[in-house]
Amino acid sequence: MVQHAHFAATFPDRTGKSYFDRDQERLKYQFNPGESSSGIVRNILSELNSQAFLSFLRELTGISGLISDPYFHGGGLHETCAGGHLGIHADFNIHREMKVERRLNLLIYLNEDWEPSFGGNLELWDQAMSARQLAVAPLLGRAVIFNTSLDSYHGHPDPLTCPPDRSRRSIATYYYTSLADAAGHVPIRTTNFRPRPHSGEKRDWKIAYQHWVNDWVPARLQRYARRLGPR
Repeated sequence: MVQHAHFAATFPDRTGKSYFDRDQERLKYQFNPGESSSGIVRNILSELNSQAFLSFLRELTGISGLISDPYFHGGGLHETCAGGHLGIHADFNIHREMKVERRLNLLIYLNEDWEPSFGGNLELWDQAMSARQLAVAPLLGRAVIFNTSLDSYHGHPDPLTCPPDRSRRSIATYYYTSLADAAGHVPIRTTNFRPRPHSGEKRDWKIAYQHWVNDWVPARLQRYARRLGPR
């Protein structure tokens, strides 16, 4: 517990840093390991990308050939402030630099004395986006590992109700495998937010249109088709 608490105390300063601020995700910050001055932070993130940890994940999940991400694309340290949220979504599936397919998410929570009234539970939804299957409180030291696919929907969609001086903090690392076929044969998806039924949440039609263009418009025409889409 002391080690966890000390790690949380070394979280990077967000002063002056930009954050996500739109209907689908609000008041969320992401920090790359290089943005932290803490050797503890950098060492832990390095260990989560190590061969030893990949071997542990292989034994746990049965997925062989797992590849860690030295770029921490979309990962690293996450922080969401009071009033913020992350809508239900399925993650991007192809690492554009490494050309590998995303298979696993690991989330480790860093929230000491986190009360149920603060909200922020991780929600896992079914493939049809018809019902929540599981809710996980983001308690200090709790780790969640789950498969990622085009329809592995998750998030913490309700605004945080924690005090203004508190925030929801976590480590996020992602793991990949090489593609059986060329990347061009795999549908490429960016983060795909989906509204919960009867919630009044807004669909991200700009992203939906991009996916439609990727799937159905010939490659030579995609640049022109994107210009016609929603802004």
